[in-house]
Amino acid sequence: MRTVSVLSAALLALGLAAAPAAADSSPSPSADGEAAPTRAGTSFRTATEIEQGRQATASGSTGDYLYWSFPADTGQRPTVRATVKLPQAHASQTWQVDVYDGLRRRQACQYGAQTRTAAADAPSVELACVLRTVRAWSEPWADDPLPGTYYVRLTAIGVPTSDLGLPVGSEVRVDSADIGGSAAVDGSLAKPLVPGIATRPEEEQEDAAVLAGLEPEDGWSSGRWSDRWVWTALGGALAALAGVGGYALTRGPGRPARVPPNA
Repeated sequence: MRTVSVLSAALLALGLAAAPAAADSSPSPSADGEAAPTRAGTSFRTATEIEQGRQATASGSTGDYLYWSFPADTGQRPTVRATVKLPQAHASQTWQVDVYDGLRRRQACQYGAQTRTAAADAPSVELACVLRTVRAWSEPWADDPLPGTYYVRLTAIGVPTSDLGLPVGSEVRVDSADIGGSAAVDGSLAKPLVPGIATRPEEEQEDAAVLAGLEPEDGWSSGRWSDRWVWTALGGALAALAGVGGYALTRGPGRPARVPPNA
């Protein structure tokens, strides 16, 4: 019974330790009162920075390329959602949202309507792209998502000539689910993939400008911690308790006390 009590207490303690690490860490809207961006860039270099959890808006014209950028850290699985508000009269249009990492490699969507066609005179079209989980480290030849800056590009493809230049409105929002230790890997990047950060001398790290200045609220983790450590400790504790319990069950009854021969 004592072994069972110790095992139950250990499970409860480790379960409580693991629970906060497995919680959803999707960034919440900023409470500082700062207004959300109301414009978009026209290239990677001029992409408008947006924070996760906040909706950005922009006006443009059919045929334009609209760009935004956002930071994504290890263990996050970003979801990009975009809504395009179309003019009252238009022909059938196909819109597409693409996501690129800090090396400008196009990232595949796990699922979501990345490309959609709006019927003639439809008021709007909604797009979505759920990326793969951001990894702390990857092989040089792989195209796995890595911590750093990500770019969102929204545009219409195959637009009829009659619709080119028509005004449109757009809304973009990025949210992330925290996948946790199930996506953890051994190794980490020396620097996140933020354009310009690796070319700055160390003594100018604080003052030199970079092409993307936003970072996660708690800074770049780059694989320093994940709940993988909690589950590893849990496994070790269970193995130790199993050994103690097995020994207690298999050692048999205690030896009887020796009786003095002259008693």
